[in-house]
Amino acid sequence: MGFKMGIVGLPNVGKSTLFNALTRTAAAQAANFPFCTIEPNVGDVAVPDARLDKLAGIAASKQIIPTRMTFVDIAGLVKGAAQGEGLGNQFLANIRETDAIAHVLRCFEDGDVTHVEGRVDPVADADVIETELMLADLESLEKRLQGIVRKVRGGDKEAVQQERLMKMAVEALEDGKPARTVEVDEEDSKAWKMLQLLTSKPVLYVCNVDEGSSATGNAFSAKVADMAAAQGNAHVVISAQIEEEISQLSDEDAAMFLEEMGLEEAGLDRLIRAGYELLSLQTYFTVGPKEARAWTIKEGTLAPQAAGVIHGDFERGFIRAETIAYDDYVALGGEGPAKEAGKMRAEGKSYLVKDGDVMHFLFNT
Repeated sequence: MGFKMGIVGLPNVGKSTLFNALTRTAAAQAANFPFCTIEPNVGDVAVPDARLDKLAGIAASKQIIPTRMTFVDIAGLVKGAAQGEGLGNQFLANIRETDAIAHVLRCFEDGDVTHVEGRVDPVADADVIETELMLADLESLEKRLQGIVRKVRGGDKEAVQQERLMKMAVEALEDGKPARTVEVDEEDSKAWKMLQLLTSKPVLYVCNVDEGSSATGNAFSAKVADMAAAQGNAHVVISAQIEEEISQLSDEDAAMFLEEMGLEEAGLDRLIRAGYELLSLQTYFTVGPKEARAWTIKEGTLAPQAAGVIHGDFERGFIRAETIAYDDYVALGGEGPAKEAGKMRAEGKSYLVKDGDVMHFLFNT
């Protein structure tokens, strides 16, 4: 599985520039005026993983297939979006369809780029967006609570559960807290997710800094880091301008450029890794002469469900998983030597797949 991350923020904070860099396209029009992105641009991005290249080299795989991640460039929100200001309602609906939110914050001074509020204050910007999402959630919940009154009176168990969860969310929102701060029991987790609340989605703050601050950050990004830590959210520091320049270069030139800028890796890599951590995702591999392929699963996924990511028949007819740890596969030089050294394990239905596992599934048709 991959996942879908919505890129949100106020107008002119660098969302579309970042999207262009991430997807290596110029699909999103980066212009210095609000609402230049009307329809959400969607980009499917290969997730870089050096381990996959290493495995493919050892197995002499003809094809390398990375796992993928979807980014959605959602047009700039403004104050009042929850009441339909700007193009608010349309954009809020687009956010609802994502798994997580990458909230781009302007952390740079530039007189040539207009700020919709006439100042540079990333913490205040974050508050504007969060407030609009909370207001939208409140409005949605109030309507839905009115709509299920009859079912609740009739004793519909599902409706009773929904009402209880919605009231928990309303209480938090009215207290000025996003829905993700609500503690939900395991038995309620599925129903909670079905509510599709905007503020229940995990948030990654993306500090868009000037080129000179790309390696170390600046005073603006430091404030965002403090805010993120206080909220229990993650943050990354990126220069969207640099990332867009890098995206146009060859791999060799890009590596040289990064070294000159004092950066160990591209912002895309940092952003994806932060996204994986945000959603508790991990990767396992299938490797052979035909192809080396990466697969994304949730942490805590059992072997049959991991097999089901490839095909439902693999999960339904699961017998066992032949598994080699990544380090063993590399150190010993492939599947054959690992098997001879006793490092290939036969794992059953209760096996929790680990990040980096190289797997082969046996199943009944």
